[in-house]
Amino acid sequence: MPRIVGVDIPEKKKLKISLRYIYGVGPLRALEICERCNLDPEMRVSELSEADVANINNDLQNNLTVEGDLRRQTQGDIRRLQSIGCYRGRRHTHGLPVRGQRTKTNARTRKGKKSTVGAIRDKAARKAAK
Repeated sequence: MPRIVGVDIPEKKKLKISLRYIYGVGPLRALEICERCNLDPEMRVSELSEADVANINNDLQNNLTVEGDLRRQTQGDIRRLQSIGCYRGRRHTHGLPVRGQRTKTNARTRKGKKSTVGAIRDKAARKAAK
């Protein structure tokens, strides 16, 4: 498996698909990278030479913010929102949807597994809960 920007990308997939394994590279960015490096997006990663891999690596480091730097930048943005106490920052802090989605139903991805709140009427169930 070739290693690009610290990420092992799969050999058997096409280049335009394999580049998406890198955090910060989506479908359009993958095609742009292939175009800038003069590579066919339909070719398999196993067909790449060491020079091609080095060329892609160099292009990503110089032209895009990807992987660790992008993750740090995103976390910094979220921390900034939380520190200024804005609406979006509070939503991040409480683990609720940030972009206006409904929360009466759905939103299970952000809220986590459903937990029942209230009194347990059955004595046996109450003992089991403790």
